[in-house]
Amino acid sequence: MGSNLSSCVCDGDGGGSLRPRLGDIPESCVALVLMYLDPLDICKLARLNRAFRGASLADFIWESKLPLNYRFIMEKALEDHDHDGASSMEDLGKRGVYARLCKPSLFDNGTKEIWLDKKTGGVCLAISSKALRITGIDDRRYWSHISTEESRFHTIAYLHQIWWLEVEGDIEFRFPPGSYNVFFRLQLGKSSKRLGRRFTNSEHIHGWDIKPVKFQLTTSNGQHVVSQSHLNNQGQWILYHAGTFVSKDSNDLMKIKFSLTQIDCTHTKGGLCVDSVFICNTGVGKHI
Repeated sequence: MGSNLSSCVCDGDGGGSLRPRLGDIPESCVALVLMYLDPLDICKLARLNRAFRGASLADFIWESKLPLNYRFIMEKALEDHDHDGASSMEDLGKRGVYARLCKPSLFDNGTKEIWLDKKTGGVCLAISSKALRITGIDDRRYWSHISTEESRFHTIAYLHQIWWLEVEGDIEFRFPPGSYNVFFRLQLGKSSKRLGRRFTNSEHIHGWDIKPVKFQLTTSNGQHVVSQSHLNNQGQWILYHAGTFVSKDSNDLMKIKFSLTQIDCTHTKGGLCVDSVFICNTGVGKHI
């Protein structure tokens, strides 16, 4: 990276004082400042001039934004894709790797998705309803799969009616150090569109006001969380918080198990849409 010094400009008439411009700042100095900014701010400042753009391409800036185990994450992101003709990580550069990982990528035969949050670089995972173990899912009296544009996987599981509700899932992953939230994305009522307007069919909704559902989260290193919540807000997709866990070492292959249950057989329940489960770094919040 060169100094990229620009010529100075004169202010005033004749012998005015010389004043430096932004373009006169050496790229190496600009890069050191950019390293302390978040990725979105770096990209904005890169538009200022040639010096800032050149500095924004420095590998050491983007390596500091990437997760420690970004190579493992990149392998997951490319798992379901044809590698022929794909640029290697060395060809992309660290900025290119960051940009590539910020694009959601399917893996595990299209049942899971992974990406980095653009602002924080936090890891996010989504797990489709088709990757979950749902009691009675193969019996159309109880459940059915519905195609919809409201899911990132374009399909959801819809509960007509059942006595015993049990939805379970798990994933093994090397999580970068940090805290992670687990959410179930659920909705009461089946949505559809007519003449461009969204409608919610509440025909099968019942049983959720009697007792709460239970969420459980366990990890292979002994963390365990149990919580309860009443399902509400008909016709709206809600992220229900199942719990939070902590990863301390990005080299550890951690197994996460999570579940949603309501197994009180004194009453039936129905009208529930199950879309997916999200696992995201706590810095991302609910803006998924």
